[in-house]
Amino acid sequence: MAKVLAALRNNWKKSTFGACLLGWGGHWLYGKHCDNLLRRAACQEAQAFGNQLIPATMPLKKATVFLNPAACKGKAVNLFEKNAAPILHLSGLDVTVVKTDYEGQAKKLLELMENTDMIIIAGGDGTVQELHANVNLLSLCVQAAFSKIPIGFIPLGKTCTLSHTLYPESTNQVQHITNATLAILRGETVPLDVLQIKGEKEQPVFAVSGLRWGSYRDAGVKISEYWYLGPLKTKAAHFFSTLKEWPQKHQASLMYLGPTKRPPEDLEDKSSRPPFYVRLYRRLQSYWLSPEEEPEFPQEVASKAWEELKLSTIELSIATRNRHLDLRRTEDFMDICIEEESISKEEFIHRGSQKMRDPLMCPEGSQCIQASRCILRLPEGTEGSFGIDNEEYEAMPVDVKLLPRKLRFFCDPRMREQMLQAAVQ
Repeated sequence: MAKVLAALRNNWKKSTFGACLLGWGGHWLYGKHCDNLLRRAACQEAQAFGNQLIPATMPLKKATVFLNPAACKGKAVNLFEKNAAPILHLSGLDVTVVKTDYEGQAKKLLELMENTDMIIIAGGDGTVQELHANVNLLSLCVQAAFSKIPIGFIPLGKTCTLSHTLYPESTNQVQHITNATLAILRGETVPLDVLQIKGEKEQPVFAVSGLRWGSYRDAGVKISEYWYLGPLKTKAAHFFSTLKEWPQKHQASLMYLGPTKRPPEDLEDKSSRPPFYVRLYRRLQSYWLSPEEEPEFPQEVASKAWEELKLSTIELSIATRNRHLDLRRTEDFMDICIEEESISKEEFIHRGSQKMRDPLMCPEGSQCIQASRCILRLPEGTEGSFGIDNEEYEAMPVDVKLLPRKLRFFCDPRMREQMLQAAVQ
């Protein structure tokens, strides 16, 4: 023993390094063990669903999983197969996994969605909005034939804004994924709003979170370039942004309509569904044929109903109320946040870090507007990009329309109960 202590004392640098390495290795192994315990507990709960008896004439529920292998920096497939797939299969669902990694999949997606009981999206915010360059999933889901199909969301990425509404917070990724998958099996759903964002010539883009345009968004997309600065990369990206141009102003004109009264819940359509081939033909026709052009300003609304203002801001955001879901509210609207432009560089850097945690936050001193529809006009020659559900699009004049309670998403029963209690209070 004395010789061992003497050796450690004489080689204290190596001993210290070895102790640190051993401690880190032990912590890593313990974390892996805890993750396996979480997976095992989730699988046991899923098996209870799978062991339930059903009538012999009742077919198995079909679930279609849309998984983009390129999502989450290429880790989506491994995360899904390790944490979520076993739970889904043990639950007794007839699971079909679609990997959207090639072009020309629109026809196949329509066929699958025509014959499924639930849609499951596995990925980050971008996967919800856009499965592939030519496949916009939300544009398919909001169609009348598909909007009644419940949607499950399994968060696999780091930017999963939607998961904060649907599931409890968790710092453990495995627990977060397994909780989301089990919530799908429990069957509780909540209605979520959708934004229809239409450019002058482009097909509409749909979003469940919102649209951002401004300096914070532009600086945020460049944070990865400063990876070598570690925890200082966020502040560095916003600091270097102030050196290029200051003050940073984004000018535009905005026309908007106020909130609309929420109608009573739509009655379930109990009419018999047409044959499969008829539904498939209609869906293919609606997808491939371009919709009729809408007038730039709706003629059915009196001009006096529109409010107009000129804005100059450091950032503009148009967001749904899905982050602060109120199941009992009587009006439907989206939140438009116009942030003040006159702030210091220090405040810009500090607020930029807050924006990374909550991209659609509306800081104190901003102008907040509630609207059911808005038209954003940009000056000619405006450059830059929009961020729509964390996906980048060219900045252009757009018509943003709220589609209230358009889709139903599975959620954790505890979150739904909290929403109802908050609404009563």
